[in-house]
Amino acid sequence: MYASIRRYRTSAGAAAELAKRVEQGFVPIISRAPGFIAYYVVDAGNDVVASVSVFQDRAGAEESNRMAAEWVKENLAAVISGSPEITAGAVTVHKTA
Repeated sequence: MYASIRRYRTSAGAAAELAKRVEQGFVPIISRAPGFIAYYVVDAGNDVVASVSVFQDRAGAEESNRMAAEWVKENLAAVISGSPEITAGAVTVHKTA
């Protein structure tokens, strides 16, 4: 399993709007990507939003970064400040309920 975490700085007070747009527009796209397992959006406060994409393999996680970059450029440019910080790699420990 591989994960990609993307951390975005939003315009002041735009985190809720970003989450709404992502849920309506990006979630349907990323959930059809090969090897998709899960996708989460986290409101970290202070106008920071992070997303976590989990895939069966590295190729899927890397593709999710490409998909996200393209979608964000086309749909969130007005509410995102700068480029995201991206952390990606193999999931070494996990537990689900």
